[in-house]
Amino acid sequence: MNIVLTRLDRLGDLILSTPAIRSVRRSWPGAHITLACSSYNAIVVERNPDIDAVVVLPPRMSPGAVGRRFRGKCDLAIALAPNAGDFALVGATRAPVRAGYTYVRRYLARMTAYLYLNRVAISEADPALAERDPDYRVRHEVEQILEVVLLAGGTEFVPDLVVPIEQIDRNAVAHVPSGGIAFHLGPRWFSDGSTLASTLTLIAELQSFGLPVVVTYGVDALEQAAAVRAAGIADAVVGGLSFSQWAAVFEKSRVVVTVDTGATHVASATRRPTVVLFEHRYFHLCSQEWSPYRVPSACLRKPGSEDPDELATSRASIIAAIGELLETQAPAARIS
Repeated sequence: MNIVLTRLDRLGDLILSTPAIRSVRRSWPGAHITLACSSYNAIVVERNPDIDAVVVLPPRMSPGAVGRRFRGKCDLAIALAPNAGDFALVGATRAPVRAGYTYVRRYLARMTAYLYLNRVAISEADPALAERDPDYRVRHEVEQILEVVLLAGGTEFVPDLVVPIEQIDRNAVAHVPSGGIAFHLGPRWFSDGSTLASTLTLIAELQSFGLPVVVTYGVDALEQAAAVRAAGIADAVVGGLSFSQWAAVFEKSRVVVTVDTGATHVASATRRPTVVLFEHRYFHLCSQEWSPYRVPSACLRKPGSEDPDELATSRASIIAAIGELLETQAPAARIS
């Protein structure tokens, strides 16, 4: 049996798809499984043991063109993302079973989905519905994707996120202090209810816990990382890491602090307690659908403005949440 899976969007979403990928492997243990992904998120699955082949979409090649490569050679195709590109790729395979999911109030997308797929799950996720009623329940994205595997005929389900870390990765970050607070410096710290100045103050305040403070960053926060380094407020400021090395830094920390970005899901994959600052807009949706998965966590809402008093209150809530997560850790979990 030949199975094609596709997820062409963000790094964090592909991490959240790894339980579905593992569930496909368990449900069809003898199948050959190919994952189609983007050059951006392919790093997530470089070592994934549940995939036999990875196809990275070449620049400017349409998803449908990639899907046509599997025409007549594919028994099952699953779109792990509710996006037009993934639908087109799956549809182009013409596999007998083509499954995916879309959102409840994206009516045009729902009609489009049925042009490509013959098994479609409908997600209850909708920003307007969630904001209108704070009690409106939205399942975690992991659960929504597992429903698609069930719809495709899956029979075995594994909820664990899969981000393999090898000893070579741990050796590469051996110089990074362990047992402390890992703070990921994503761009959302610097806009829409958060500022660089407030973020620098927050990082300095983390020193009050008496633990090493390790700041990680990517190419999207080079200047801000330099500001952190110049301020001397962190015990280590580390960038230029491979994906697995980054995960190894989180793995050796006691708690991870981040804005809503892929770092949230890397932290969950390494089983680290996590504090996440979500955007003020659509908080009730995002803090459910993309919250830290199966780890102790705190989901906090950005202020509605960059008023100094609101920023100070936000920082205080983050510090309090970190303190609670550290306090509730079992003694064994406190040892790196």
